Amino acid sequence: MEKETKRVIAPERFLPETRTAMRLLLDSGYQVYVVGGAVRDLLVGIDPVDYDLATDATPDAIMRVFSDYTVIPTGVAHGTVTVRIGAVSIEITTFRYDGTYTDKRHPDNVIFGHSLREDAARRDFTVNAMGLDQDGTLFDYFDGYTDLSNRVIRAVGDPVARMREDALRILRALRFSSMRGFALEERTEAAIRGEARLLCEIAPERIWKELLGILCGIAPGDLLLRYTDVLGVIIPEILPMKGFEQYNPYHDRDVLAHTAAVVAAVPPNPNLRLAALFHDIGKPSVFTRDENGIGHFYGHQKISCEIASAVMTRLRADKNTKETVETLVRWHDCPIEPDVKTIRRRLNRFGESTLRDLLTLKRADTLGQAEPRDERMALLDKAETVLEEVLRARDCFTLSQLAINGDDLIRFGLEKGPQVGASLRKALSAVMDGEISNQREEILRYLSQSNDAT
Repeated sequence: MEKETKRVIAPERFLPETRTAMRLLLDSGYQVYVVGGAVRDLLVGIDPVDYDLATDATPDAIMRVFSDYTVIPTGVAHGTVTVRIGAVSIEITTFRYDGTYTDKRHPDNVIFGHSLREDAARRDFTVNAMGLDQDGTLFDYFDGYTDLSNRVIRAVGDPVARMREDALRILRALRFSSMRGFALEERTEAAIRGEARLLCEIAPERIWKELLGILCGIAPGDLLLRYTDVLGVIIPEILPMKGFEQYNPYHDRDVLAHTAAVVAAVPPNPNLRLAALFHDIGKPSVFTRDENGIGHFYGHQKISCEIASAVMTRLRADKNTKETVETLVRWHDCPIEPDVKTIRRRLNRFGESTLRDLLTLKRADTLGQAEPRDERMALLDKAETVLEEVLRARDCFTLSQLAINGDDLIRFGLEKGPQVGASLRKALSAVMDGEISNQREEILRYLSQSNDAT
């Protein structure tokens, strides 16, 4: 008989499709429970997006039960079948306990079990090792509900064994801590630190996904400072930042503490959080002090961009993310004066979206610096105001907005060739600088007078 605590969830809170799947399995004589993240979400009042079910039915039996539905054998070797009911996909997995984990990620083999207890014992953390039956009764063998209530992440059973089975659990624990603001239980934390070296054996793509989750949580800065040694296994380039004093009046924190403050200050957008993480990563390698003992980091923007590029390439970041983050890191110290001419030029160079991100990063960078910083923040406020004015006025800052095009210049007498493009760029520059207005006749007159269109 399974250990039963109490009914904690009204079954009506399950998706109708989930209730249908459970009923079909129960009517066929099988056990079935909602498991995993859906249980955790339901217990804290969140409506789950995805539902996973665990059952004593084998994959073949599951496919027979759902013969009238679309069934996808997504992981039959590990006991998992995906069932489509209406527009909802539900993963249904046979109770199991795992064999050895030679690759530190996947079990070499699984053995199908007969009870929820067996299945729960193989899971990573107690908050993920609970089950709900069709009546909303909670089955909890490792006090996951208590840990959930206390906001604690605790490994199921021996934490060292759990990390050695699947080293990605090390980063999953940090991601969960960052996303939910949970603390790691003492023995679990010790195991994570002690086994962190195993992350070297995990596929870069999996590490990248977990890293983004860590960075986009509610407490990324705290995680970066507390678990520098762990994150340093996957990004060793951050290790020299720890304790590296800047000896500069603009900074009252070491490089890593400043970086953590900037990461925490930008919105939870992957590109911004990554740019914040990398923006000063090159500082230790270019540090100098002048005759007054003041620290300088000349050229750190370029070096930081090169390091960021190398890290993202190593971790298999997608091209768009890589290019955007490199731009933000490379230009995070670029001055953005709060005047129309500068804003138009920056819009021309970066585009609206990247310029907005750049201003956001610069604001966070300033917030991570020493007081007084009111004047610097005020300049950024004004730059954002000017940006809104330029966009609202639909000012010209791209060739596509220019009142003339190449055909106009050719009709005006210019021969086809590189000079057409050069003339258009010259006209755009004059318009952005306010020398002329974006009017066809005025632009042609300007180019004619400058001997570019004669």
